[in-house]
Amino acid sequence: MRDGKSIYFNMTTKEKFETVFAYFSKTMPAPATELKYKDPYELLVAVILSAQCSDKRVNMITPHFFTRYPDPESLSKAKLKDIFSIIKSCSYPNNKSKHLLGMAKKLSTDFKGIIPADTELLQQLPGVGRKTAHVIASVLFGKPTLAVDTHVFRVSDRIGLTKNAKNPLDCEKQLVKHIPDKLISTVHHWLILHGRYTCKARKPLCQNCGLSDLCQYYKNTIINHFKAKVL
Repeated sequence: MRDGKSIYFNMTTKEKFETVFAYFSKTMPAPATELKYKDPYELLVAVILSAQCSDKRVNMITPHFFTRYPDPESLSKAKLKDIFSIIKSCSYPNNKSKHLLGMAKKLSTDFKGIIPADTELLQQLPGVGRKTAHVIASVLFGKPTLAVDTHVFRVSDRIGLTKNAKNPLDCEKQLVKHIPDKLISTVHHWLILHGRYTCKARKPLCQNCGLSDLCQYYKNTIINHFKAKVL
């Protein structure tokens, strides 16, 4: 029912989460990161590069990067200008060059080249904030850590899984209250992929979305706008 009176709008929070889980379980049974990597080091580099940059662009950069710097040790000995020359097509290449070099040096000296599983230790690495640490802990080590990026933040708000979240941390706290640990990593990918391909920032494809009946954004923006035009 797309008339603004759907019973879905009277759902409890628990029922809404369960409905979203059921929908994505059917439409995206095996979601995963779209970043291409072969080992923990490669994923860490890719995630650092992906900040405010598309996975597609990162995947274009990393093959050459990993040929040149296949491990933390080789990267730790690199020159900033050489790193920059490889990653210059991504967003903020100056900062990311410094982060990658600093990360490699600290990883080599303090962690013997081994990516730590602990999110607090991960955040000691240059270029690794809470979001990046949570991605690594979740994807590599299967930990119930939810990384909130712009897609997760936007989709959660639009659907109504969160309410007036002030920032990514607030969004994360609201979401994990209602997501079983075993599903946290999966939900992260569901929300990202839904935001990337359907619930887009500027022009969401509501007509292609099976969640529009329970979506607050659809109700408040699309339906109400249509009613206003009719009246």
